[in-house]
Amino acid sequence: MNSLVISAVLLAVVCLAGWWRQTVTRNAGHVDVIWTFGVGGAALFYLLVLPADGDLLHRVLAALLIGVWSVRLGTHIWRRVHGAEEEGRYRAIREHFGERVNAFHLFFFLSQGLLAWLFALPHWLLSSHPGGSTFFLWLGFLIGVMALMGEALADRQLHKFRTNPSNRGKTCREGLWRYSRHPNYFFEWLHWFSYPLMAVGAAGAQWLWLAPIMMFLFLWFVTGIPYTERQALKSRGEDYRDYQRSTSVFIPWRSKS
Repeated sequence: MNSLVISAVLLAVVCLAGWWRQTVTRNAGHVDVIWTFGVGGAALFYLLVLPADGDLLHRVLAALLIGVWSVRLGTHIWRRVHGAEEEGRYRAIREHFGERVNAFHLFFFLSQGLLAWLFALPHWLLSSHPGGSTFFLWLGFLIGVMALMGEALADRQLHKFRTNPSNRGKTCREGLWRYSRHPNYFFEWLHWFSYPLMAVGAAGAQWLWLAPIMMFLFLWFVTGIPYTERQALKSRGEDYRDYQRSTSVFIPWRSKS
């Protein structure tokens, strides 16, 4: 069976299991964990599990990058949602759809499986990279490492700020959060530039530039910044409005104040 079909079927099964689980726990937040581990699992399946005739260095570096990304981010999200109250955006969905919410979540979980399949496609292409010049391979890898370090640092700084009881109701302006309202999202977006660069020289590599474009659109318009900003304004009010006026929304930049 074609490797793309196998990965699609496996992701669909995992998403169905996750959907069934949320009907029991009434916490749909685990879908984010499924998406993250789904991307990483499908990518590693292409790069390391399947017999591949691509260049070994391309496959190993790509596997290392996506593997670390998936484990770090997936574990971070798991710790945030497991055993906790369902996040506000998912509670709002549950209230909006009422008795029809499980039907909506079935579609939603499967759509996240489709997105995971799409975001793993760069690694399917990288698994058959013919090799040759390694300049873009190492450039993409180094950008990916920088992005992973930046996102991990932003998450750690925010976690440290939030766990201090004296900061309750306040906005984090420490470290990277002084220069961007969403530095974790910025570095997540930057990470997806790695794979088009690493794939330079492979047939069809130009299509992989859609990955950072798609990630930006999701972060800017759909699942990232809009929801986070609304929740911050609800919980922190004028303090967050002042933060909005003084701090770059996405790309780290010096404070206006």
